[in-house]
Amino acid sequence: MIVAGFGFSTRADVASLADALALAQNGQPPVTALATLADKAPLLDGLARAMGVPVIPVTEPLPDTPTRSDRSLSERGTGSVAEACALAAVGQGGYLRQTRVISGDRLATCAIAQGGNA
Repeated sequence: MIVAGFGFSTRADVASLADALALAQNGQPPVTALATLADKAPLLDGLARAMGVPVIPVTEPLPDTPTRSDRSLSERGTGSVAEACALAAVGQGGYLRQTRVISGDRLATCAIAQGGNA
């Protein structure tokens, strides 16, 4: 399983999310699912439908991440929501293929993780 994890502002739209994904996926294999925090998961539905992949809602507590964002740490208790969601969605033994990247409009981040069975 290869999952694109997202963190984003409520002001982000499908274009913001798609831009972050395109930047993260540069040279990576196609993703098989999208993941984000459970309270924001419905906002990924449009992109997921367009791609034909499921959305995996992730609940806290979130795993530790290599990237450190002070805002993410204070609001969600992890250094990167995108990285944490990608890692949580692929499960134990998963790893990051791509650390978080930020969309051009700075409203979305995306990271890509791979599970042990992909």
